Formats: sequence, C-alpha cells, structure tokens
Amino acid sequence: MVEVYDAHEQGEIVKKWLAENGSAIVMGLVIAFGGLFGFKQWQNWQVTNRQQASVEFEVMGELLSTGQLDAAMSNFQNLKEDYAKSPYTSMAALQFARARMESNQPDLAVSLYEYVIENGYPKAMTVVARERLARVLLDQGDPERAMSLLDGADEINGFESRYAEVRGDIHFYQGRLTEAQTAYQEALDLLEEGAGDRQKLVMKLESMGAELPAGGSGS
Repeated sequence: MVEVYDAHEQGEIVKKWLAENGSAIVMGLVIAFGGLFGFKQWQNWQVTNRQQASVEFEVMGELLSTGQLDAAMSNFQNLKEDYAKSPYTSMAALQFARARMESNQPDLAVSLYEYVIENGYPKAMTVVARERLARVLLDQGDPERAMSLLDGADEINGFESRYAEVRGDIHFYQGRLTEAQTAYQEALDLLEEGAGDRQKLVMKLESMGAELPAGGSGS
C-alpha cells in the first residue's frame, strides 16, 4: 500500500525553499511588471491576488476535510484557471491528490500529481509530486515507470533521503534485494536528525539482514 506522507515535513522543506529563493522571485516579478503597473500598484495587485488564492485554497481544504470532494473541485478549478502560478494552486493539487488516494481513487490522484509535475510552483512542489506519484505507480504495479519518474528529477535538494527510499522500495518490488538494501542504507545515511521516520528505514534494513550499529544509525 502507498505509505502515509509526512505533509508537515514536506511543507517545511517547501517553506525553506521559498525563504532561500523568494527574494529572487520577487525581484524578477518586479522587473517584469514594474513597467506596466508601477511598483506600488504591483504590490497591491500581488497582495490581492494572494489573498484571493488563499481563500480558494482554504475553502477547498475545508470541503476536503469533510469528504466533499465534488464540491471542492470547483475551488480547485478556480485556482487552476485564475492563479495557475500561485503556490496555493500547487499545494491544492497535492492536497486534492491525497484526498483522492484516501478515497481509493488512485487514477484521479495520478492526474493531479502529473499536473503539479508539469505546472508546479515553486519548483520544490514538483519534487514532492514526483516522489508521491512514484509511490502510487509502484503501488499500481508499474515499477519501471516509477523509477523513470524519479530519474527525471533534475534537482531534489532536501528530498534525497525520500527519493533513495522509494528507489529501495522499487528495487525490493523487483526482487533486486542487494540494490534495495543499498538504497535503504543511502536513505538512512541521508536522513537528517529528527526528520522522517528513521525507525521505518531501520526496520526495512533489518528485515533484509543488514547489520546496523547500536542505535540504528547507518553512519
């Protein structure tokens, strides 16, 4: 079965990415739109746009939390049509995909993850979507496509451990146990202290006969 994702952890990684790259993004937009609106007008437009996207996102989240997926689709469509380059739209797609998985609708989840991979903003969102979609594809019995999806990521800063773990799961599914153990060990070594589920990786390695140092550390 597809594993439960640590949404808080991945959200923190996305926020870190925004903190490191946000100023460059803002300056690029100022240059692009400055000649049309002027800096003050552009600021006002940006705030209003962000607020409206936030409202759509919040309403959609409330509907999803109560199982009203059909009703939530209207808000998601509004985000796609009116705020395509807003981070709220990418976050909404990831949230909607999770709801589809929980409702046993994996095919609909796949299309949402594909949307983020193709249109996600900021780039960190596409990294999240690739990892989650790879897990879904593996669960559907398509390890080759899952691995190809992971290989297609050109930058996975902050997600190295998660990608290594999924590679291990794919190798394990294919019966390539040596490669699986190597990937799990890599995932454990790359896992930052206090982040992710270290014990889960330890259990996977131990089930394959790996000998780990006391305390379950791979380093």
